[in-house]
Amino acid sequence: MLYCLMCQDKENAIETRMQNREDHLKYVAETNVVKYAGPLLSEEDTMIGSLIVIEVHNKGEAEEWSENDPYKKAGLFDKVEIFKFKQLI
Repeated sequence: MLYCLMCQDKENAIETRMQNREDHLKYVAETNVVKYAGPLLSEEDTMIGSLIVIEVHNKGEAEEWSENDPYKKAGLFDKVEIFKFKQLI
C-alpha cells in the first residue's frame, strides 16, 4: 500500500536539513520502501519540506518509518501529514 508523507520544515531550518541530509538519504536507501521522493521548494528554490511516497503494509508502518527518519529525529519538521495514496499516472 502506498502512503504519501507531506513534511513541512520548521522556518529557517535549512542548516538542520543540510546537516542531516546524508543520514536521511542513507535511511531512504537502507529501508528500501521509498518509491519516489524529493524536496518541496519555496518560490526562491530554497528547500522547505519533503514529499515522500513509501510502500508499506499500513499507516502504522508509515508512521514508524517517519518517526525513524533522521530528519524527523533531528527536529527538522514542523508538521508531517501521512495520507494513503493511489497512483493513477
